[in-house]
Amino acid sequence: MIRILLVEPLTMLRGALAATLTQEDDLDVVADLDTLDAALDMARAVSPDVAVINIALLAGAGLTTFARFTAGHPGCATLALAGPDEPVLLNRALDRRVDGVVSTQAAPGELIRGIRRLVRGERVVDATLAVAMVTAPRSPLSAREVSVLSAAASGVPSTEVAAELHLSPGTVRNYISAILRKTGARNRLEAVRLAESCGWLS
Repeated sequence: MIRILLVEPLTMLRGALAATLTQEDDLDVVADLDTLDAALDMARAVSPDVAVINIALLAGAGLTTFARFTAGHPGCATLALAGPDEPVLLNRALDRRVDGVVSTQAAPGELIRGIRRLVRGERVVDATLAVAMVTAPRSPLSAREVSVLSAAASGVPSTEVAAELHLSPGTVRNYISAILRKTGARNRLEAVRLAESCGWLS
């Protein structure tokens, strides 16, 4: 029997997924939760074979929680449910030890097959999601430009950004100018918004 931990914030969808999965003779949903934080303790109690997680929960601080989950439960495979409009989260998730991704638009049978494949040790990547990841816009910014823009995202003056990064104010202004040119943004705030929406900031 494959033991499944389901983590989905939408109650109706979580219930529908749990009902669908438990209809299979070899699948058992041992817990269904709405947050990753709750999954940390629950996984210790129920020892799942596969964790099925909505990729929206891996945004922001969710990646840190997910890293704690995978570190604490190395024997549990992880499968993310994602839409094709979430390529940034998909790329980050696959970089952080998600073992598979299945589209939220896929038929239930695709999810079931994905779970079984993960248990066999296979990697699962939905074809439509793979296309979305490949065609996602790539960052034109260098690593140093990303660090400058990340430091500037809070709106602090260039002098404070310079102090934080141990640069001169003039060097920071030069980086900001390069960032505006590369992104086509009119000002620093617009550049921050663009970079955040594209997932270019760490």
